[in-house]
Amino acid sequence: MSPNVKAFYDSATFTVSYVVSDPKTRIAAIIDSVLDYDPHAGRTSTTSADALIAWVKEQNLTIDWILETHVHADHVTAAPYLKEKLGGRIAIGQHVKTVQTTFKSIFNAEAEFATDGSQFDHLFMDDEGFQIGTIRAKAIHTPGHTPACVTYHIGDTVFVGDTLFMPDFGTARCDFPGGCAATLYQSIRKILSLPPQTRMFLCHDYQPGGREVLWETTVAAQRNENLHVRDGVTEAEFVTMRTERDRILDMPVLILPSVQINMRCGDLPPAEENGIRYLKIPLNVL
Repeated sequence: MSPNVKAFYDSATFTVSYVVSDPKTRIAAIIDSVLDYDPHAGRTSTTSADALIAWVKEQNLTIDWILETHVHADHVTAAPYLKEKLGGRIAIGQHVKTVQTTFKSIFNAEAEFATDGSQFDHLFMDDEGFQIGTIRAKAIHTPGHTPACVTYHIGDTVFVGDTLFMPDFGTARCDFPGGCAATLYQSIRKILSLPPQTRMFLCHDYQPGGREVLWETTVAAQRNENLHVRDGVTEAEFVTMRTERDRILDMPVLILPSVQINMRCGDLPPAEENGIRYLKIPLNVL
């Protein structure tokens, strides 16, 4: 079955969020939402999320799921705000526990911070099936970029998070804690084993060469054209390319605030004695 897909592009973080809905029942899921964050002032706002909410209400959709493909390092999730305004269950893959354990240590989070994924309403098991209205869906564990990355296969569509970009930009980096280029290659081959006509939706587009923003491709296009991992590229070739490329990449501008918040399912760290919430900057770690 073919869901309706509405994309929302956030130019500040190059992020694409999606509302995926069943045309029969008007039941929907939101994938990879954005909470606006000003890194200069340390302020959050909900302009992007409010535009998504307004569209959902205009279309008279019922939100059943608020899905995260992984603990993002380049934007802050709006999942708790969307749940408050629209309902739905916030879900991510079960391996988020690994990410939480790693970053609890890096950020020296408070002792009470749980690393069991309990901040989320649901943790998907590997290859777990679920429904969006009458449309069958499955959460596929696709680690490599992070240990907890999940691809959502929904009807004739697939939402790959950061695992793949448009064919002219290639693939995700693997140098974050817990990342692995060989594992990413294997995950990508799993995704590219889906039917060639499967519509593929991406979490980011960085407009190489200044072209227009794009976020939809197909499995066939990726297999034939992807700059890094098209058919014929071996795992060894990919690992060498990815490792060398990752060495020269800067860390994402929002990695420190994003991970601290996203590992908490979008909740801010607890307020301190003065009533103010703080984010930490670990020095010489990443």
